[in-house]
Amino acid sequence: MFRPQDDFTYLMPVHFGGCKFDPETIITQRTTALGISYETDMALLEHYIPEAFELLAPPEVQVTFSKFTEINWMQGGQYNLINVAAPVRFHGKKDHLDGAYSLVVWENKTAPILGGREQTGIPKIYADIEDLHIVRPPHYSTTISYEGNTFLTMDFEAAGPINGEELDEITSRFASMNTLGWRYIPKVGAPGAELSQFVLYPQGMKVEMAQAGTGGSLAWTELTPMQNPAQYYIISSLASLPVKRVTQTTLTEGGTTIFMPWVRGSLNEDRLIKTGDNDE
Repeated sequence: MFRPQDDFTYLMPVHFGGCKFDPETIITQRTTALGISYETDMALLEHYIPEAFELLAPPEVQVTFSKFTEINWMQGGQYNLINVAAPVRFHGKKDHLDGAYSLVVWENKTAPILGGREQTGIPKIYADIEDLHIVRPPHYSTTISYEGNTFLTMDFEAAGPINGEELDEITSRFASMNTLGWRYIPKVGAPGAELSQFVLYPQGMKVEMAQAGTGGSLAWTELTPMQNPAQYYIISSLASLPVKRVTQTTLTEGGTTIFMPWVRGSLNEDRLIKTGDNDE
């Protein structure tokens, strides 16, 4: 009969096997990323920030389109992603950490969604995400939809390459990024959580090219429950956040590295617990 091995990691269905856990695993991939950030209303955005975090000022919604290619764990495969995040600070009695709390992540392939939800606590769900359309360069755009219903559009007009000290600043900022997620596994047949913990998912991008935007815009389109029964309330919540001003628009290309082991912290703990640390 099948019996899980203690030093293996598994995804469902478990009984077909897993792989030996390697704490030194590194995920690598090529990345093209279009980021548009905008200032919004702090009180409204705080509705979606867990109590363990402090929303940093100015309150921003950070929307990033990423196209990942040459992914090592997918044997050179690719997928697209939309990450919607907000800048936060973790306050514990021992540990303090600034990062970007992922409000929602849309992806257009199943494999990264399943691994990202179960293993790293990133709130990944499915959408159709177009590759970047390049119309009369330097104009870029993409649309995100569900079963033919568009709910997000992003547009970017590049002003030209970023160089010098500004490029150095971007390179330094992208070299180490703290993505924070909430891994929540509901109980079966009962309210509440079987598992509820925050996860730090550190990653870095080696920026090889960056362009600033003379213009960048995005637009949310609310969908009805008939159009998107499982996600419409998420889209409506994001659409309700006002765009006071666009704070940053950038287009970057380079290589991304996701480091393991990551650090994880349980909900309502006063510190972040490193993988393998059994000192409760």
